[in-house]
Amino acid sequence: MPWGWILGLIILIAIILLFARTLNQQNQAVNPPAHRSALDILKERYAKGEIGKEEFEEKKKDIL
Repeated sequence: MPWGWILGLIILIAIILLFARTLNQQNQAVNPPAHRSALDILKERYAKGEIGKEEFEEKKKDIL
């Protein structure tokens, strides 16, 4: 079967690409983008419930 090695090579390349994609996704989850603004971080903390509405409004006024 002369085409068997080509099929094996294609499967090997597919496995390597899947492995690289998995590593890339894990790296992005561990290291989130650093370009978030202070307001974005404040909104995220408010959405998570880490701060209340009054504290959110006070800090928002300070930022803006």
